[in-house]
Amino acid sequence: MAAETSTIARPYAEAIFSRAEETGSLDQWSEKLAFLAALVKDSLMSSVISDPLFGRQNLTALVLDTAEERLDEEGANLVKLLVQNDRLQLTPEILALFEHLKSESQRVVKVHVRSAFALQPAQELNIANALKARLGRDIVITTEQDPSLIGGVHIRAGDMVIDGSVSGHLQKLSNELGI
Repeated sequence: MAAETSTIARPYAEAIFSRAEETGSLDQWSEKLAFLAALVKDSLMSSVISDPLFGRQNLTALVLDTAEERLDEEGANLVKLLVQNDRLQLTPEILALFEHLKSESQRVVKVHVRSAFALQPAQELNIANALKARLGRDIVITTEQDPSLIGGVHIRAGDMVIDGSVSGHLQKLSNELGI
């Protein structure tokens, strides 16, 4: 199902990205889509979206009233289009695809670093510089402390994973020994 929703959401994300790039409003569209995605994920709103008796006009009015000043004319037109095509529930996937296109165009890679202990700013900078040299892109790091790693770090940058954690090395050794 995830591949199917991604396939359906992709043309919307690409069209929005193209328009945002054309108008120089990438960050504004990120905010609009993030708001709509959060709204769609709300349990009450989700039940309204999936209720076939609620009606498309009522749904459009509800979303636009809820969004009030957070959406400009283009954002409102997007809501109308998504509701009309019964695609409003895909907004979180559209957001994810849009953010990926935005990161690619800005040559930025979002990196998630898990470490057994809190990283110092200098350590984060060293990781960012090493990854920037390796990937040739700017790096945005988010960190998470995970004591289960025992020591070291686990780095995820897109599809690339670098497991330099003690628990990762122990697991690899265990697999090699057949334990």
